[in-house]
Amino acid sequence: MSQPSHSIRAHLTLWDTVSIIIGIVIGAGIYETAPLIFKNVSGAWMGLAAWGLGGLLSLCGAFCYAELASTYPRSGGDYVYLTKAFGSWAGFLFGWAQMTVIMTGSIGMMAYVFANYATKLWDLGPNSMFLYAGAAVVFATFTNIFGLVFGKRAQNFLTLVKILGLTGILIAGFFWSNPRAGGPPLIAPEPGSFGLAMVLVLYTYGGWNDAAFVAAEVNDKRRNIPRALILGIVALTIIYLLINSAYLLAMGFEGVRSSSAIAADVLQQPLGDFGAKAMSLLVMISALGAVNGLTYTGSRIYSTVGQDFSFASWLARWHSSGSPVVSLITQGIITLLLIAIVGSTTAREGLNTVLTTAGVSAISWEGHGGFDTLLRCTAPVFWLFFLMTGISLFILRRKDRNVERPFSVPFYPLLPIVFCGTCLYMLYSAAMYAGQLIIVGIIPLIAGTLIYLIFIRSETRNQLERKEIK
Repeated sequence: MSQPSHSIRAHLTLWDTVSIIIGIVIGAGIYETAPLIFKNVSGAWMGLAAWGLGGLLSLCGAFCYAELASTYPRSGGDYVYLTKAFGSWAGFLFGWAQMTVIMTGSIGMMAYVFANYATKLWDLGPNSMFLYAGAAVVFATFTNIFGLVFGKRAQNFLTLVKILGLTGILIAGFFWSNPRAGGPPLIAPEPGSFGLAMVLVLYTYGGWNDAAFVAAEVNDKRRNIPRALILGIVALTIIYLLINSAYLLAMGFEGVRSSSAIAADVLQQPLGDFGAKAMSLLVMISALGAVNGLTYTGSRIYSTVGQDFSFASWLARWHSSGSPVVSLITQGIITLLLIAIVGSTTAREGLNTVLTTAGVSAISWEGHGGFDTLLRCTAPVFWLFFLMTGISLFILRRKDRNVERPFSVPFYPLLPIVFCGTCLYMLYSAAMYAGQLIIVGIIPLIAGTLIYLIFIRSETRNQLERKEIK
């Protein structure tokens, strides 16, 4: 993988990096996944245990990424490790999957969180969710194309909004709990699947590994990258346990399970309709900020892939405003396509027609919202590449035995095995959770493999050697 011709300045401190991790992870997901998680556990305490377990498993993964990022401190994260460990095909497929499934799916999910709360305030009819989600993606794409990316003051405002929303939930939950709830029951009838609950929990923790994308910009990498990952995960675990405890105290176990907009429902109890509307606005702003941030970050991944592979060189074209315009437009179109597939009745029927024509049974869409459906489509692909990154740690330990490792995973190989085992289990659970919808994530991977075999392998050996990570 080629590196930028200019040197990258290491300007991020330990606390800057911790803030990046927390800022990336705590988006709008915590407002959407909690009811789905508690629907899949037998009681409140099991739900809280799932959140705690998610923190511990994420910590195991953080140790693995700390070793990889401090040993190979270059921007690119998983793209760097997978290319070094497996070859250029793995790096290309990772970038391709980010563009067609993982990152675009995440943008679509955050857009649907925005749409869910926007519809609570201003319902536009049967296609309200689809219209709001699409509008959020179009807005974020065009603001990035013309260089109108949220600046420092706007990002500080979004952080303040996030803090206000979380603080409001904590105050409402711990000081205005529902007296009729009588405390959350320990056991509830008809439990769901704990495996599915963990898929949702670990999705909500997801994003801490994105700190590896800015590894080259962290000063004192030997110490600060591992510290930031570990401190970030510990802080996230504490925050998530507090927020979910507040949900349960405010609404009770059954109330949390049945909520469709839990943040608004929690604040409605002490503040009435005003509280519900105020929280809806806060979540909408937070979700729109997440859509913008993911749009910005994702376009940089594809631009890097375009620099490394001549077939995809068009993705590396930048606008005079300082943005990778082709990557942004491509990402926006794919995201809108995913949103249409899961949110438009016409698109759903069209996809089922194609599947039945090909001899595959039609997908049952009943009972699945846009967020839930996109998570089902993308989660298996996400966990596949997460597993490959975990395996790359073992491979690179053998391939680069003489390379200095500023940080080594403690209790090696136990913790990396736990991390890989978690990824394998989550891959299985995500595939079961996806059901027929897994085909939406698999088709792009098959297409990417064919593209690599047909176009990229035809490049000369010298070209590939120049692009290889040294």
